[in-house]
Amino acid sequence: MIDDGARPRAPLPAGYRQGVISAITVLLGFSLLFLRYWGFEAEGEWTIGSLVAAALLGLAIGLELVALWRSLQPRDDDEAVYQITLRWFLASIIALLAGVTLAGLIASHAI
Repeated sequence: MIDDGARPRAPLPAGYRQGVISAITVLLGFSLLFLRYWGFEAEGEWTIGSLVAAALLGLAIGLELVALWRSLQPRDDDEAVYQITLRWFLASIIALLAGVTLAGLIASHAI
């Protein structure tokens, strides 16, 4: 047997991929609806802060789409690849929280 240095494949337990796909799509739906409201329906003038909030929301949506795309790939059933997908998803959550928090602070005139 030749050892080519490749690590053995570690498949995920049943249900892990489906759970993360569901979580990503729920947050993606929220992000799209919030951005629609924030960008098109909310009253008030655009400021630098509101542009930053919209950019953060756009970044979150982009990261969520990458995480969703990765999670739908067959190779994401491997634990090492799945961990990277979870990092993309975590980055999208952080960007989403930052954008929504900034939008809330701007809407309440705290900043």
